[in-house]
Amino acid sequence: MDGVKREHKGATVTGINGPVVRAGRASGFSMNEMVAIGVENLVGEVIELEEDRIVIEVYEDTTGLKPGAPVYGRGLPLFVELGPGIVGSFFDGIQRPLRVMHRESGPFIKRGSAGAPLERSKAWTFTPRIEPGEIVSPGQTLGEVQETAGIVHKVMVPPDISGRLLELASQGAYTVEETIALLEDEKGTKQEIKLHQRWPVRRNRPFRNRIDHGEPLFTGQRVIDFFFPLAKGGTAAIPGGFGTGKTITQHQLSKWADADVIVYIGCGERGNEMAGILMDFPKLVDPRSGNPLVDKTVFIANTSDMPVAAREASIYTGITIAEYYRDMGFHVAVMADSTSRWAEAMREISGRLEEMPAEEGFPAYLSSRLAEFYERAGAVTTLGGQAGSISLIGAVSPPGSDFSEPVTQHTKRCVSTFWALDKELAAARYFPAINPLNSYTGYVESVASWWKETTGLEWAELRERALLILKEESKLQGIVKLIGEDSLPDDQKMIFQGARLLKEAFLQQSAYDPVDTYSPAGKQGAMMNIIMRFIDRMKEVVSHRIPIYRVMELEILDEVHRMKFTFGGEDLKPFEEILERVEGEFDELLEREA
Repeated sequence: MDGVKREHKGATVTGINGPVVRAGRASGFSMNEMVAIGVENLVGEVIELEEDRIVIEVYEDTTGLKPGAPVYGRGLPLFVELGPGIVGSFFDGIQRPLRVMHRESGPFIKRGSAGAPLERSKAWTFTPRIEPGEIVSPGQTLGEVQETAGIVHKVMVPPDISGRLLELASQGAYTVEETIALLEDEKGTKQEIKLHQRWPVRRNRPFRNRIDHGEPLFTGQRVIDFFFPLAKGGTAAIPGGFGTGKTITQHQLSKWADADVIVYIGCGERGNEMAGILMDFPKLVDPRSGNPLVDKTVFIANTSDMPVAAREASIYTGITIAEYYRDMGFHVAVMADSTSRWAEAMREISGRLEEMPAEEGFPAYLSSRLAEFYERAGAVTTLGGQAGSISLIGAVSPPGSDFSEPVTQHTKRCVSTFWALDKELAAARYFPAINPLNSYTGYVESVASWWKETTGLEWAELRERALLILKEESKLQGIVKLIGEDSLPDDQKMIFQGARLLKEAFLQQSAYDPVDTYSPAGKQGAMMNIIMRFIDRMKEVVSHRIPIYRVMELEILDEVHRMKFTFGGEDLKPFEEILERVEGEFDELLEREA
């Protein structure tokens, strides 16, 4: 927030309660205005106004702050700077650049430290795309900047400005502070446009209209893509207790999702997890572009040892950055890890404000805040007339894996896809530990045509049949626990064997295997087609009164189990050969036992 004016309006601190600070003689302030407190200029935001008294939420440690300290108004709401240089950067919850902070103050940010989010001295090559004299509208592209190897950053007219373009910079190198365009609005007022703009984090960036994109956010994770897909512009939650794999799942989605830009928000998570991301991502390569993965990723790091109030801001900082890149026509995926830590921050602030608590101590406005956050996702037609989207994936950390707790329940009302992580599956070393019976998606109809065009298979039908087998197997589990699987008749054993094949050969996926870590759509369709055909032939064998153990002796069964590790999926011919062998060995079995 460097470079923003500070004006002392006579206000002084009258009370301090952790991150909540009260000030008097503050009649000149406005709601949500940014403030600087004391000689160290602690960053805060006005969250309550009453006559000449204000309540401030402080995003830094208030230890040592005393009554009587001056409060400076900054004349702006909490905002982010938007421009070239965001992608590939690491910010804290209020968009301070962590690399710059580390150079200046070491591994811990000093209180009151201010750093420009975007580097002021770096020059970017600007290429104009229109001519002076044209009438330009909000969101229209004026020119482009090559931000990273894979991201062409579009310099747009801010959403609240329009008029005649009087001047436009020629192609050349410019810093983010230099003026590249001059507009005159209908009132005759001249407006300067620079390579960067500011936007309040709590205000949604506008767009023309919402659209149904109809394409999945393809992740290469079979249980997600094939069973519970997320459409581009959709919302998803990943709830799970400690150790079930929420963070690892989001890491996998960040690595492999076919989004143009990834915004990863580490909200209240452990520092070692964020450190792992910061060290791993620069070494990884985007499989689609061949560029470093970090070249399409924005990191917001607000770890559990940072001030709790900043967690609340970090979520808004991340989603506002995502909206900016959406407005350029990009498909953006936002990973919020985790919204439970965000909710806990709201609960702590609410308690210090002495507000009436609701369920489990959370504030009464928890549900509305979650709804407002997830509402900022969506596939849209931007103000510039392009199609862009924000897919929002939030991790939820219910204590004791209790999905009935308030954050999980309120989140379920806001999202259309629910990937329920299972503690028992995780304990059995089964990953991803997504329980197919407790999960759901609302995007089956939206993405069905995409699967048909991509794989040529009747995806929705295959998916429904596979889920039905898993449900039937779940119903039999109670009987098996009493009498054992060997006591079941062959038709029920067949259901067990089919479900086991689905779980072990398809749903279970290794993030550490170089082949299995990512499955293209063609491979997923071919694998499921083989497995379901195997199950169909098992039914045929059972109908001929042939013992099911004969099927378990088929040589091809091992090949079916190994195919996810053996073949990458770029060439589907090996899967066609496996299917032919499945048919051949079953035919031989039926002839032998006839």
